Amino acid sequence: MPVLSANAFDFFSHSSEQTRRLGMRLGAFLQTGDVVCLQGELGAGKTTFVQGLSSGWGSPDAVSSPTFVLVNVYRRADGSQLYHLDTYRLESAPEAEELDLEDMLGSGPLVVEWPERMLSVLPPERLWIKLNYVDEDRRELTFLPVGKRYIDLLNNFRMASFGTP
Repeated sequence: MPVLSANAFDFFSHSSEQTRRLGMRLGAFLQTGDVVCLQGELGAGKTTFVQGLSSGWGSPDAVSSPTFVLVNVYRRADGSQLYHLDTYRLESAPEAEELDLEDMLGSGPLVVEWPERMLSVLPPERLWIKLNYVDEDRRELTFLPVGKRYIDLLNNFRMASFGTP
């Protein structure tokens, strides 16, 4: 993950429900073509965060980890799709190139778990979120926007969530 910038911020979640609610708030701001990268070890709360993200985005679909299927697709009533990609099992960047990210980004937001395994094929602008396991209930989330769209998205999210940009 890149070094923190002036637009980055940390948040400490004190429960899985708080992590889900934070994801819900962010999900409300996602648009077609957005890329959200989730970095963190197994058990860091990535899938829990995506459960909230998908719900806030407007999907009633149940969210599960796509570790064994690589991509889960969540839909909302207007036909939009949110793609949840887990690259944990990818062996190489060329393998990631076969996933047709352009098609995914053309029809909805993309959430990528283990993005460091496919950096060379991801768009350069994105929202990077690092999740760290603190203890059984607590997680540290570090948000880093890369590009104007994601700086604006994160400012809107922070305003809606905490009352400050």
